[in-house]
Amino acid sequence: MSVLHKPLPHDAAPLHVTGEARYVDDIPTPAGTLHLAFGLSEIAHGDIVAMDLSAVKTAPGVVAVLTGEDIGHADCSPSNNDEPLLALGTVHYVGHPVFLVIADSHLNARKAARLGRISYEEKPAVLSVDQALAANERFEEGPRIWERGDLDAAFAQSAKVIEGRIDMGGQEHFYLEGQAALVSPQEGGDMHVVSSTQHPTEIQHKVAHALHVPMHAVRVETRRMGGGFGGKESQGNHLAVACALAARLTGKPCKMRYDRDDDMVVTGKRHDFRIDYKVGIDAEGRILAVDFIHYTRAGWSMDLTLPVADRAMLHADNAYWLPNVRIESHRLRTNMCSATAYRGFGGPQGLLGIERVMDHIAHALKCDPLEIRKRNYYRAAQPAKSGPGTGKRFSAEHSPQQPEPDAVQTTPYAQPVEDFILHEMTARLEATSDYAARRAAIAEWNAANPVLKKGIALTPVKFGISFTLTHLNQAGALVHVYQDGSIHLNHGGTEMGQGLFQKVAQVAAGVFDVPLEAVKITATDTGKVPNTSATAASSGSDLNGMAVKAACETLRDRIADHLAALHQTDAGSVSFTDGMVRVGGTEMTFAEAAMSAYQARVSLSATGFYATPKVAWDRIAGQGRPFFYFAYGAACSEVVIDTLTGENRILRTDILHDAGASLNPALDKGQVEGGFVQGAGWLTTEELVWDDKGRLRTHAPSTYKIPACGDRPRVFNVELWTGANPEDTIHKSKAVGEPPFMHGISVLMALSDAIAACGDGSRYVALDAPATAERVLAAVKAQRGGYV
Repeated sequence: MSVLHKPLPHDAAPLHVTGEARYVDDIPTPAGTLHLAFGLSEIAHGDIVAMDLSAVKTAPGVVAVLTGEDIGHADCSPSNNDEPLLALGTVHYVGHPVFLVIADSHLNARKAARLGRISYEEKPAVLSVDQALAANERFEEGPRIWERGDLDAAFAQSAKVIEGRIDMGGQEHFYLEGQAALVSPQEGGDMHVVSSTQHPTEIQHKVAHALHVPMHAVRVETRRMGGGFGGKESQGNHLAVACALAARLTGKPCKMRYDRDDDMVVTGKRHDFRIDYKVGIDAEGRILAVDFIHYTRAGWSMDLTLPVADRAMLHADNAYWLPNVRIESHRLRTNMCSATAYRGFGGPQGLLGIERVMDHIAHALKCDPLEIRKRNYYRAAQPAKSGPGTGKRFSAEHSPQQPEPDAVQTTPYAQPVEDFILHEMTARLEATSDYAARRAAIAEWNAANPVLKKGIALTPVKFGISFTLTHLNQAGALVHVYQDGSIHLNHGGTEMGQGLFQKVAQVAAGVFDVPLEAVKITATDTGKVPNTSATAASSGSDLNGMAVKAACETLRDRIADHLAALHQTDAGSVSFTDGMVRVGGTEMTFAEAAMSAYQARVSLSATGFYATPKVAWDRIAGQGRPFFYFAYGAACSEVVIDTLTGENRILRTDILHDAGASLNPALDKGQVEGGFVQGAGWLTTEELVWDDKGRLRTHAPSTYKIPACGDRPRVFNVELWTGANPEDTIHKSKAVGEPPFMHGISVLMALSDAIAACGDGSRYVALDAPATAERVLAAVKAQRGGYV
């Protein structure tokens, strides 16, 4: 009966497709509920000289209007105490909340918020990397630098030294459900908060702080989100805090949701990056030394910039052994919305930097980029005992860069790479995608076709799994077994469509070996499981699955101990199989066993806790083991471009992804497919455009293009690697939320390959991201000797 490792559908799939799934905005509100809206700054930087809010206060339905002077420093920052709910004298970006309207309807609140008249003494706005560097606008005193080896000596010994730059844009989260919160005042000044958030405990903390009450006075509940992608890790703080303050002021329930335009203007995006690189190679294209400089525009407040930039540095190696390396990171303050968490959390940006380096090396040596990648791979995992396609650790020819074939190679931050499986995975994907034959066919096509050019690329992913802030790697759970054998389950993870609840329910059902229908998962609730970490860093199943398993095993052992004593036998002889419990020759249903334990006054409620082992990290020194393990994958994408317009299509994508012993292959495949499409969108169509006044011009679906169904590959093959995680994770599975996002890099590299076919090979393409049709067309003309 075991439901573990089965491809079961999402627990709420019927509710999703029928429209019955309940989100924050679907919850029936109590009579008298008030609605909130922010009045927003219309300039990027300046001091507030005067505010005329008379028209706002007298607008239809308005109950109250609050300013920063009224509420003080109600902090909404996840990190630095530098983000008051409303501007305190100075505005720092277009869209900065300046005042708060409380009205009797959402529409009335929104209309009134447009009536405010604010006078500013405008200040120069810092908008670009160069402006921030010139003004020394930073979130740390200087750049963060990690290094290993002797770069000068390695560059001196290099057969060739290559230098370049890649610019990559940010990305709007574009979750289908926008930011929303509903706060209801309770007796004694307590607050009940329903929030669309990935981090209920942070909401609880921020609301308690703003109200000057202990955390036990605030209860936060989240049943599900309509997408998050990191955009609901910290950005929901503002709505919850605003509603709580308004609820205390008025004594009535208060609700707030952003309309799409406001959501896109107010909330943070993925950090955009500029990466400069200098790489020294031997005659075969193996890296001897690489020097990276990362620049990121972080926006006006710190938010999560430091760990995001750190993770970009941590993934600057991706799948490659870098014997001599220096990584320098500049975290720059700019007058824009504060950049925040986004799927991959800086990892995609760092990883794209080294993939550009590999592509550039291949161009310099007139070599297949895949060959260069394989030559630079980390040494394969040991020992050598596995069959083809099993995904187990095996031995392969060692890299000539490392003279001791048995020595373990380490990342630039000194974590041993002991589980590297990309040699075998790459070989498998090369074969299943028919890479070599298709590459030859594409060369023939390009030679015969002057207008439509094709390109192909196969790129790898090695992604570290764990929160880099070590103490966040913990989780709790609460499990009840009722006397009828039904199981009530609660944990600290949040459901945003990824199927976490279903996976964790499978874990619980697996412990007792009962049908999945016996398990009920309830809304994430800070009143049931305290001190939770955000559902982020791809850790949802890893952390919460283990916590739930611990709680369920406690209950199973209590029941077993009771039955063993009752039947005068050893507890180890009690078995839970196929919904039945067997002891001393007696067989009963699980429900009968639960009733027996209840009648014997055995506690049928238990908590579970899990803390990730082995992780330890010093971010200042850039040394340690920030990750419990690595998740791997590889993607092969083929594209075609129209050289007359820059229009392009993904023709085919083949992905082989490492999910360990997948808890639910159907859900994991869905994550791989969705992650790839979102990653390809970041690098092709999703362009954030700010004008010279700091105004976001792409703030609606009409001007910001996320991938649609027609943008997916015409042929799309996804396969999961069938190997168990060598580390002791939940049933030997691996995280699968963020790693697949990086498979989209194969599309950018394939576009670069197609554009290269337009020239004579003398000029490197150096395609920046997103590779919009305009950017592709400009690159084609540059290859043909036109403008750059």
